Amino acid sequence: MKLEFRLRNNINMNFLKKMITWIIGIVLVLGIGVWLFLKQAIFGANPTESRLERIEKSINYKDGSFQNLSYTSVMSESGSYWEMIKQNLNKPKDATPSKELPSVRTDLKKLEADLPTIVWFGHSSYLIKSKNTNILIDPVFSGSASPISAFVKAFKGADVYKVADIPEIDMLFLSHDHYDHLDYKTILEIAPKVKKFYVSLGVGAHLEHWGISSDKIVEFDWWENVVVSNEINITATPARHFSGRAFTRGKSLWSSFVLKIDGYKIFLGGDSGYDTHFKKIGEQFGPFDIALLENGQYNLLWHNIHTLPEETYLAAKDLKTKVLMPVHWAKFDLAIHSWNEPIKRLLAAAANDDSLKITTPMIGEPVVLDKNYPSSKWWEF
Repeated sequence: MKLEFRLRNNINMNFLKKMITWIIGIVLVLGIGVWLFLKQAIFGANPTESRLERIEKSINYKDGSFQNLSYTSVMSESGSYWEMIKQNLNKPKDATPSKELPSVRTDLKKLEADLPTIVWFGHSSYLIKSKNTNILIDPVFSGSASPISAFVKAFKGADVYKVADIPEIDMLFLSHDHYDHLDYKTILEIAPKVKKFYVSLGVGAHLEHWGISSDKIVEFDWWENVVVSNEINITATPARHFSGRAFTRGKSLWSSFVLKIDGYKIFLGGDSGYDTHFKKIGEQFGPFDIALLENGQYNLLWHNIHTLPEETYLAAKDLKTKVLMPVHWAKFDLAIHSWNEPIKRLLAAAANDDSLKITTPMIGEPVVLDKNYPSSKWWEF
Protein backbone atom coordinates (compact mmCIF):
# COMPACT_ATOMS: atom_id res chain seq x y z
CA MET A 1 0.00 0.00 0.00
CA LYS A 2 2.83 2.41 0.91
CA LEU A 3 4.69 1.52 -2.31
CA GLU A 4 1.55 2.22 -4.38
CA PHE A 5 1.09 5.58 -2.64
CA ARG A 6 4.71 6.56 -3.32
CA LEU A 7 4.40 5.59 -6.99
CA ARG A 8 1.23 7.64 -7.36
CA ASN A 9 2.81 10.55 -5.52
CA ASN A 10 5.89 10.43 -7.78
CA ILE A 11 3.69 10.30 -10.88
CA ASN A 12 1.67 13.28 -9.66
CA MET A 13 4.85 15.24 -8.83
CA ASN A 14 6.35 14.49 -12.25
CA PHE A 15 3.14 15.52 -13.95
CA LEU A 16 3.02 18.76 -11.90
CA LYS A 17 6.66 19.54 -12.76
CA LYS A 18 5.96 18.98 -16.45
CA MET A 19 2.89 21.22 -16.26
CA ILE A 20 4.87 23.98 -14.55
CA THR A 21 7.65 23.64 -17.14
CA TRP A 22 5.11 23.86 -19.97
CA ILE A 23 3.43 26.92 -18.42
CA ILE A 24 6.77 28.69 -17.91
CA GLY A 25 7.74 27.83 -21.47
CA ILE A 26 4.46 29.17 -22.89
CA VAL A 27 4.78 32.38 -20.84
CA LEU A 28 8.36 32.85 -22.03
CA VAL A 29 7.43 32.27 -25.66
CA LEU A 30 4.50 34.68 -25.41
CA GLY A 31 6.68 37.24 -23.65
CA ILE A 32 9.38 37.01 -26.30
CA GLY A 33 6.72 37.23 -29.01
CA VAL A 34 5.24 40.40 -27.50
CA TRP A 35 8.72 41.88 -27.06
CA LEU A 36 9.63 41.17 -30.69
CA PHE A 37 6.27 42.56 -31.87
CA LEU A 38 6.79 45.79 -29.96
CA LYS A 39 10.30 46.16 -31.43
CA GLN A 40 8.77 46.80 -34.86
CA ALA A 41 9.52 50.22 -36.31
CA ILE A 42 5.83 51.17 -36.40
CA PHE A 43 5.80 51.65 -32.62
CA GLY A 44 8.42 54.38 -32.87
CA ALA A 45 10.78 55.28 -30.05
CA ASN A 46 10.69 57.08 -26.73
CA PRO A 47 12.72 60.29 -26.35
CA THR A 48 16.33 59.98 -25.18
CA GLU A 49 19.46 62.13 -24.64
CA SER A 50 19.09 65.86 -25.42
CA ARG A 51 15.41 65.52 -26.33
CA LEU A 52 14.66 63.80 -23.02
CA GLU A 53 16.68 66.47 -21.16
CA ARG A 54 14.51 69.16 -22.70
CA ILE A 55 11.34 67.23 -21.84
CA GLU A 56 12.40 66.82 -18.23
CA LYS A 57 12.71 70.61 -17.94
CA SER A 58 9.13 71.16 -19.14
CA ILE A 59 6.65 72.39 -16.54
CA ASN A 60 4.14 70.03 -18.16
CA TYR A 61 6.28 66.93 -17.43
CA LYS A 62 6.03 65.40 -13.95
CA ASP A 63 6.72 61.98 -12.45
CA GLY A 64 8.02 60.55 -15.71
CA SER A 65 5.21 61.64 -18.04
CA PHE A 66 3.46 64.68 -19.49
CA GLN A 67 0.40 65.88 -17.58
CA ASN A 68 -2.78 67.73 -18.53
CA LEU A 69 -3.62 71.11 -17.03
CA SER A 70 -6.45 69.46 -15.06
CA TYR A 71 -6.32 66.02 -13.47
CA THR A 72 -7.29 63.60 -16.25
CA SER A 73 -7.80 59.87 -16.09
CA VAL A 74 -8.08 58.22 -19.50
CA MET A 75 -10.89 56.00 -18.23
CA SER A 76 -13.54 58.07 -16.47
CA GLU A 77 -14.02 57.53 -12.77
CA SER A 78 -17.36 55.77 -13.28
CA GLY A 79 -16.12 53.59 -16.15
CA SER A 80 -14.29 50.27 -16.40
CA TYR A 81 -12.47 48.29 -19.05
CA TRP A 82 -14.99 45.48 -18.62
CA GLU A 83 -17.80 47.89 -19.49
CA MET A 84 -15.80 49.05 -22.52
CA ILE A 85 -15.42 45.44 -23.71
CA LYS A 86 -19.16 44.83 -23.30
CA GLN A 87 -19.99 47.95 -25.30
CA ASN A 88 -17.63 46.95 -28.09
CA LEU A 89 -19.32 43.58 -28.31
CA ASN A 90 -22.69 45.32 -28.75
CA LYS A 91 -21.92 48.10 -31.20
CA PRO A 92 -24.82 49.51 -33.23
CA LYS A 93 -25.06 48.20 -36.79
CA ASP A 94 -24.60 51.71 -38.15
CA ALA A 95 -21.25 52.24 -36.43
CA THR A 96 -19.97 52.02 -40.00
CA PRO A 97 -21.75 53.55 -43.03
CA SER A 98 -24.17 51.39 -44.98
CA LYS A 99 -22.63 52.46 -48.28
CA GLU A 100 -19.58 54.21 -49.71
CA LEU A 101 -19.15 57.80 -48.54
CA PRO A 102 -19.45 60.50 -51.19
CA SER A 103 -16.36 62.57 -51.96
CA VAL A 104 -15.04 65.27 -54.26
CA ARG A 105 -11.94 64.74 -56.39
CA THR A 106 -9.90 67.93 -56.13
CA ASP A 107 -6.59 68.22 -57.98
CA LEU A 108 -4.50 69.26 -54.99
CA LYS A 109 -1.40 69.89 -57.07
CA LYS A 110 -3.24 72.50 -59.16
CA LEU A 111 -5.29 73.97 -56.32
CA GLU A 112 -5.37 77.77 -56.39
CA ALA A 113 -5.65 79.46 -53.01
CA ASP A 114 -5.60 83.25 -52.97
CA LEU A 115 -7.52 82.82 -49.72
CA PRO A 116 -6.71 80.07 -47.18
CA THR A 117 -8.31 76.88 -48.48
CA ILE A 118 -8.89 73.67 -46.50
CA VAL A 119 -9.38 70.22 -47.99
CA TRP A 120 -10.44 67.49 -45.56
CA PHE A 121 -9.46 63.82 -46.03
CA GLY A 122 -11.69 62.38 -43.30
CA HIS A 123 -10.97 62.02 -39.59
CA SER A 124 -8.30 64.57 -38.56
CA SER A 125 -6.28 64.73 -41.79
CA TYR A 126 -6.53 67.86 -43.91
CA LEU A 127 -4.56 70.15 -46.21
CA ILE A 128 -4.43 73.92 -45.80
CA LYS A 129 -3.19 75.90 -48.75
CA SER A 130 -2.72 79.66 -48.53
CA LYS A 131 -1.23 81.36 -51.58
CA ASN A 132 1.82 79.19 -52.32
CA THR A 133 2.16 77.51 -48.91
CA ASN A 134 0.99 73.90 -48.45
CA ILE A 135 0.31 72.72 -44.89
CA LEU A 136 -0.68 69.14 -44.00
CA ILE A 137 -2.13 68.12 -40.63
CA ASP A 138 -2.06 64.63 -39.06
CA PRO A 139 -2.01 62.70 -42.36
CA VAL A 140 -3.27 59.09 -42.38
CA PHE A 141 -3.34 57.69 -45.92
CA SER A 142 -2.49 54.02 -45.29
CA GLY A 143 -6.14 52.94 -44.96
CA SER A 144 -5.80 51.91 -41.31
CA ALA A 145 -5.43 53.53 -37.88
CA SER A 146 -3.78 50.61 -36.12
CA PRO A 147 -0.34 49.00 -35.77
CA ILE A 148 -1.96 45.94 -37.38
CA SER A 149 -3.18 47.06 -40.80
CA ALA A 150 -6.09 44.58 -40.85
CA PHE A 151 -7.73 46.44 -37.96
CA VAL A 152 -9.45 49.87 -37.77
CA LYS A 153 -9.89 50.10 -41.53
CA ALA A 154 -11.05 53.30 -43.21
CA PHE A 155 -14.70 53.46 -44.29
CA LYS A 156 -15.38 52.86 -47.97
CA GLY A 157 -15.05 56.17 -49.77
CA ALA A 158 -13.14 57.78 -46.89
CA ASP A 159 -9.76 56.71 -48.20
CA VAL A 160 -9.90 58.02 -51.77
CA TYR A 161 -6.88 60.31 -51.34
CA LYS A 162 -3.39 58.83 -51.23
CA VAL A 163 0.11 60.23 -50.76
CA ALA A 164 0.51 60.34 -54.54
CA ASP A 165 -2.30 62.95 -54.66
CA ILE A 166 -0.56 65.26 -52.19
CA PRO A 167 1.57 68.19 -53.45
CA GLU A 168 4.94 69.22 -52.04
CA ILE A 169 4.42 70.12 -48.37
CA ASP A 170 6.02 73.14 -46.74
CA MET A 171 4.79 72.37 -43.23
CA LEU A 172 3.50 69.10 -41.76
CA PHE A 173 1.86 69.26 -38.32
CA LEU A 174 1.57 66.30 -35.93
CA SER A 175 -0.62 66.97 -32.90
CA HIS A 176 0.29 63.76 -31.04
CA ASP A 177 1.49 60.21 -31.59
CA HIS A 178 -1.69 58.08 -31.67
CA TYR A 179 -2.14 55.86 -34.73
CA ASP A 180 -5.10 57.81 -36.10
CA HIS A 181 -2.92 60.95 -36.21
CA LEU A 182 0.64 59.71 -36.67
CA ASP A 183 0.73 57.00 -39.32
CA TYR A 184 4.03 55.20 -39.84
CA LYS A 185 3.41 54.13 -43.45
CA THR A 186 2.21 57.58 -44.46
CA ILE A 187 5.20 59.29 -42.88
CA LEU A 188 7.66 57.01 -44.67
CA GLU A 189 5.99 57.63 -48.02
CA ILE A 190 5.41 61.34 -47.69
CA ALA A 191 8.68 62.36 -46.00
CA PRO A 192 10.51 63.19 -49.27
CA LYS A 193 7.77 65.74 -50.06
CA VAL A 194 7.99 67.53 -46.69
CA LYS A 195 10.26 70.50 -46.01
CA LYS A 196 9.59 70.73 -42.26
CA PHE A 197 7.72 68.81 -39.54
CA TYR A 198 6.09 70.82 -36.72
CA VAL A 199 5.26 68.48 -33.85
CA SER A 200 4.46 68.22 -30.16
CA LEU A 201 7.45 67.86 -27.86
CA GLY A 202 8.82 64.30 -27.93
CA VAL A 203 7.09 63.23 -31.16
CA GLY A 204 10.33 63.95 -33.00
CA ALA A 205 11.79 60.79 -31.43
CA HIS A 206 9.42 58.69 -33.55
CA LEU A 207 10.30 60.62 -36.69
CA GLU A 208 14.04 60.29 -36.18
CA HIS A 209 13.60 56.57 -35.47
CA TRP A 210 11.94 56.37 -38.90
CA GLY A 211 14.78 58.14 -40.66
CA ILE A 212 13.66 61.78 -40.64
CA SER A 213 16.60 64.14 -40.20
CA SER A 214 16.56 66.17 -36.98
CA ASP A 215 17.08 69.41 -38.92
CA LYS A 216 13.63 68.90 -40.50
CA ILE A 217 11.85 68.65 -37.12
CA VAL A 218 10.59 71.52 -34.94
CA GLU A 219 9.19 70.47 -31.55
CA PHE A 220 6.87 72.53 -29.36
CA ASP A 221 6.03 72.63 -25.69
CA TRP A 222 2.76 74.36 -24.85
CA TRP A 223 2.77 78.14 -25.44
CA GLU A 224 6.01 78.04 -27.43
CA ASN A 225 5.99 80.17 -30.57
CA VAL A 226 7.85 79.98 -33.87
CA VAL A 227 7.90 82.73 -36.47
CA VAL A 228 8.21 80.94 -39.81
CA SER A 229 8.05 84.07 -41.98
CA ASN A 230 6.53 87.55 -42.01
CA GLU A 231 3.20 85.95 -42.92
CA ILE A 232 3.29 82.69 -40.91
CA ASN A 233 3.40 82.31 -37.14
CA ILE A 234 2.79 79.15 -35.04
CA THR A 235 2.02 78.72 -31.34
CA ALA A 236 1.52 75.35 -29.67
CA THR A 237 -1.37 75.43 -27.21
CA PRO A 238 -2.75 72.95 -24.65
CA ALA A 239 -5.10 70.06 -25.25
CA ARG A 240 -6.61 67.58 -22.79
CA HIS A 241 -5.58 64.15 -24.00
CA PHE A 242 -2.72 61.63 -23.67
CA SER A 243 -0.09 59.93 -25.82
CA GLY A 244 1.55 56.55 -26.38
CA ARG A 245 1.91 53.94 -29.12
CA ALA A 246 2.58 50.87 -26.96
CA PHE A 247 2.10 50.28 -23.23
CA THR A 248 3.75 53.45 -21.92
CA ARG A 249 1.87 56.74 -21.90
CA GLY A 250 2.83 60.37 -21.66
CA LYS A 251 6.38 60.18 -23.02
CA SER A 252 5.54 62.73 -25.71
CA LEU A 253 3.20 65.72 -25.58
CA TRP A 254 -0.21 66.29 -27.21
CA SER A 255 -1.07 69.75 -28.52
CA SER A 256 -3.38 72.04 -30.38
CA PHE A 257 -1.91 74.81 -32.55
CA VAL A 258 -2.67 78.42 -33.36
CA LEU A 259 -1.72 79.11 -36.97
CA LYS A 260 -1.53 82.70 -38.16
CA ILE A 261 -1.14 82.84 -41.94
CA ASP A 262 -1.58 85.62 -44.47
CA GLY A 263 -3.66 87.71 -42.08
CA TYR A 264 -5.93 84.85 -40.93
CA LYS A 265 -6.06 82.95 -37.63
CA ILE A 266 -6.77 79.22 -37.72
CA PHE A 267 -7.10 76.90 -34.71
CA LEU A 268 -5.88 73.33 -35.25
CA GLY A 269 -7.54 71.41 -32.45
CA GLY A 270 -5.90 67.98 -32.39
CA ASP A 271 -7.61 65.69 -29.84
CA SER A 272 -8.95 67.08 -26.59
CA GLY A 273 -11.51 66.69 -23.88
CA TYR A 274 -13.38 69.80 -22.80
CA ASP A 275 -11.64 72.01 -20.25
CA THR A 276 -10.76 75.62 -19.41
CA HIS A 277 -7.89 75.79 -21.91
CA PHE A 278 -10.29 76.53 -24.78
CA LYS A 279 -11.44 79.74 -23.09
CA LYS A 280 -7.86 80.76 -22.28
CA ILE A 281 -6.78 80.22 -25.90
CA GLY A 282 -9.80 82.18 -27.12
CA GLU A 283 -9.02 85.08 -24.81
CA GLN A 284 -5.34 85.14 -25.76
CA PHE A 285 -5.54 84.50 -29.52
CA GLY A 286 -9.17 84.86 -30.59
CA PRO A 287 -11.30 85.56 -32.42
CA PHE A 288 -10.41 82.86 -34.95
CA ASP A 289 -11.46 82.84 -38.57
CA ILE A 290 -11.98 79.07 -38.38
CA ALA A 291 -11.44 76.33 -35.78
CA LEU A 292 -11.01 72.68 -36.72
CA LEU A 293 -12.22 70.74 -33.70
CA GLU A 294 -12.63 67.05 -33.02
CA ASN A 295 -16.20 65.82 -33.06
CA GLY A 296 -16.39 62.06 -32.88
CA GLN A 297 -14.97 58.91 -31.27
CA TYR A 298 -16.38 59.98 -27.91
CA ASN A 299 -17.81 57.91 -25.07
CA LEU A 300 -18.75 58.68 -21.48
CA LEU A 301 -16.22 56.01 -20.50
CA TRP A 302 -13.39 58.23 -21.84
CA HIS A 303 -15.18 61.55 -21.56
CA ASN A 304 -12.11 63.32 -20.11
CA ILE A 305 -10.09 62.99 -23.31
CA HIS A 306 -12.66 63.47 -26.11
CA THR A 307 -15.37 66.12 -26.30
CA LEU A 308 -19.01 65.20 -26.69
CA PRO A 309 -20.60 67.03 -29.67
CA GLU A 310 -22.32 69.49 -27.34
CA GLU A 311 -18.91 70.27 -25.82
CA THR A 312 -17.38 70.73 -29.27
CA TYR A 313 -19.93 73.51 -29.74
CA LEU A 314 -18.98 75.01 -26.34
CA ALA A 315 -15.29 74.84 -27.23
CA ALA A 316 -15.97 76.72 -30.47
CA LYS A 317 -17.75 79.43 -28.48
CA ASP A 318 -14.90 79.61 -25.96
CA LEU A 319 -12.42 80.02 -28.82
CA LYS A 320 -14.48 82.89 -30.26
CA THR A 321 -14.29 81.38 -33.71
CA LYS A 322 -16.37 82.67 -36.61
CA VAL A 323 -16.52 79.26 -38.29
CA LEU A 324 -16.37 75.72 -36.90
CA MET A 325 -15.25 72.81 -39.05
CA PRO A 326 -15.80 69.49 -37.23
CA VAL A 327 -13.22 66.76 -37.84
CA HIS A 328 -12.23 63.44 -36.20
CA TRP A 329 -15.20 61.64 -37.73
CA ALA A 330 -16.35 59.90 -40.96
CA LYS A 331 -13.31 57.70 -41.52
CA PHE A 332 -12.66 55.24 -38.68
CA ASP A 333 -14.81 53.28 -36.25
CA LEU A 334 -13.06 54.02 -32.93
CA ALA A 335 -16.06 54.38 -30.61
CA ILE A 336 -19.53 52.97 -29.92
CA HIS A 337 -21.77 55.60 -31.51
CA SER A 338 -23.35 55.59 -34.96
CA TRP A 339 -20.89 56.85 -37.56
CA ASN A 340 -22.91 60.01 -38.33
CA GLU A 341 -24.22 60.69 -34.82
CA PRO A 342 -21.47 63.25 -34.03
CA ILE A 343 -22.45 65.68 -36.78
CA LYS A 344 -26.18 65.34 -36.03
CA ARG A 345 -25.66 66.09 -32.33
CA LEU A 346 -23.33 69.01 -33.05
CA LEU A 347 -25.76 70.66 -35.47
CA ALA A 348 -28.59 70.17 -32.97
CA ALA A 349 -26.52 71.80 -30.21
CA ALA A 350 -25.80 74.85 -32.38
CA ALA A 351 -29.22 75.04 -34.06
CA ASN A 352 -30.29 78.29 -32.36
CA ASP A 353 -26.93 80.07 -32.61
CA ASP A 354 -26.77 82.34 -35.64
CA SER A 355 -23.38 83.74 -34.59
CA LEU A 356 -21.50 80.52 -35.37
CA LYS A 357 -21.21 79.13 -38.87
CA ILE A 358 -20.58 75.37 -39.15
CA THR A 359 -19.12 74.06 -42.38
CA THR A 360 -19.53 70.39 -43.28
CA PRO A 361 -17.59 69.62 -46.46
CA MET A 362 -17.46 66.23 -48.10
CA ILE A 363 -14.08 64.57 -48.16
CA GLY A 364 -12.05 66.45 -50.78
CA GLU A 365 -14.46 69.41 -51.03
CA PRO A 366 -12.58 72.73 -50.60
CA VAL A 367 -13.47 75.17 -47.83
CA VAL A 368 -12.35 78.70 -48.76
CA LEU A 369 -12.19 81.24 -45.95
CA ASP A 370 -14.47 84.23 -46.42
CA LYS A 371 -15.82 82.69 -49.62
CA ASN A 372 -17.04 79.08 -49.61
CA TYR A 373 -18.34 77.11 -46.63
CA PRO A 374 -19.99 73.84 -47.82
CA SER A 375 -22.97 72.82 -45.69
CA SER A 376 -24.79 70.00 -47.46
CA LYS A 377 -26.02 67.11 -45.30
CA TRP A 378 -24.20 64.51 -47.37
CA TRP A 379 -24.18 62.01 -44.48
CA GLU A 380 -27.93 61.50 -44.64
CA PHE A 381 -28.47 58.17 -46.40
